[in-house]
Amino acid sequence: MTSSAAASDTLRDPLWHQRIGFTVCAALLLIPSLWITEFKPWVFFDEQSLTAGGMFLRSFWPPAHSGDFLVLLAQATWNTIAVATAGVTLALLIAVPGALLGNRALSVSALAHGRMRVIGRAGRGGVRGVLIVLRSVPELVWGLLFVRAVGLGDTAGVLAIALTFGGMIGKVFLEVFESVDRRPAQALLQGGATRLGAFLLGTLPTCAPELVSYLVFRWECAIRSSVILGFVGAGGLGQQMELSMKMLAGGEVIVFLLTFVLLVAVADALSKRLRRWMA
Repeated sequence: MTSSAAASDTLRDPLWHQRIGFTVCAALLLIPSLWITEFKPWVFFDEQSLTAGGMFLRSFWPPAHSGDFLVLLAQATWNTIAVATAGVTLALLIAVPGALLGNRALSVSALAHGRMRVIGRAGRGGVRGVLIVLRSVPELVWGLLFVRAVGLGDTAGVLAIALTFGGMIGKVFLEVFESVDRRPAQALLQGGATRLGAFLLGTLPTCAPELVSYLVFRWECAIRSSVILGFVGAGGLGQQMELSMKMLAGGEVIVFLLTFVLLVAVADALSKRLRRWMA
């Protein structure tokens, strides 16, 4: 009897009450949210929805494969990759300086006097505020604004990705820089090194693999964003897919979707290779 009680105590989850409490809180948040949004998944299974969905799926076959379409597909795919790459590159020009300027670990005044000066705190707070503003506005909204400003085409997509992703990448880079061991960088600062030198020699070598991995992930996200931006006139696969959907050309839509999946798979494979190479 004693051994059975001991076995029962061993198998009992000591955190069961916390798990139940978390489940109840999640349900209390989820149920009102579903009610407010009028979430009704059963409408997909009524006769009208099933008929329309079946007709749309049947239109996917056969996939489009004419010579003119494949040329258009290649051009749209290249535009999508170019928009994502150019957008992320410009985003780095925003994110890296922002992350360095907002980095509290590289504060010389804090190292010398134990606390940052008022000007330093204000400057770093201003940089962080700019990054917050940039990432608060979705790239789709930036895309709509730039389409109005510069017209239809890839330029609007590049600028939209650059601003939103500049804020996102800057935020993550800033947190990574401040989360690594500060002692090497601070020792270099105490030895008379510049902030940039302390960063390059004391901080960057530690967090470089993590930064590269996140950057490739953001490039993958930029590919997805460039497709979405195409629906508002920013070029690439998204714009061509929208035209095909309006013309009910399911064979073209399925090819665009498969190309999109292939691009994301390539980005994922590239990320794995880079992480393995830098490990």
